[in-house]
Amino acid sequence: MLRALAVDDERPSLEELLYLLHADPRIDSAEGAGDATEALRRINRALQSGPGGPEAIDVVFLDIHLPGLDGLDLARLLTGFAKPPLVVFVTAHEDFAVQAFDLKAVDYVLKPVRKERLAEAVRRAAELRDNTPPLPAPIPVHEPDPDHIPVELGGVTRFVAVDDITHVEAQGDYARLHTDRGSHLVRIPLSTLEERWRARGFVRIHRRHLVALRHIGELRLDAGTVSVLVGTEELQVSRRHARELRDLLMRRPAS
Repeated sequence: MLRALAVDDERPSLEELLYLLHADPRIDSAEGAGDATEALRRINRALQSGPGGPEAIDVVFLDIHLPGLDGLDLARLLTGFAKPPLVVFVTAHEDFAVQAFDLKAVDYVLKPVRKERLAEAVRRAAELRDNTPPLPAPIPVHEPDPDHIPVELGGVTRFVAVDDITHVEAQGDYARLHTDRGSHLVRIPLSTLEERWRARGFVRIHRRHLVALRHIGELRLDAGTVSVLVGTEELQVSRRHARELRDLLMRRPAS
């Protein structure tokens, strides 16, 4: 059973989050705080109480945009404690996932919060609290359509055509899918997409980048460095992948 603290300066969002947490059978108690200062005072009491004490907190569900000290700042402060609570970010902004996972966040949940998505974050927190290695992030075994990939944006699931994806960028436990019309963050490791889409013409060019061969416009050599032009973006090619990429481009059918 987890003891939770939810931190959000928007009262309706905080009340909705607390409602969902109270409904989860793995949550023993859930309190709310309206800003980072209030949350820090509550966490300090928890740390003084000790892990088994009556004031203990196991996990903090933390918004990023807060007045004064923001959620990322608060998470950084917590890393300085000997035994800080676990942190799950709950935010309407997808752009801070890399910073969040750099701070050892358990999960990154986008608003509006869905019950099933929050339950997954609670599961991961419970397993970490019990010192059990968390299961890998859930990845659909069967996509609804192999030509599309589901992405979540503001609680709405959309399906992006794989052929429209120009390249993929690793961002912690997430991958960012780039298209000509924008980008989307999905909770799938880059290595999984590399394996899944190899037959569709995607090739690894760097530890952070997977590129669709058909979208490469130029291969550039400059003073021993190799890069490719994908749309208007120039991406670095690591030495270990340069030869394979050149060979694949040479064998690519002329359009």
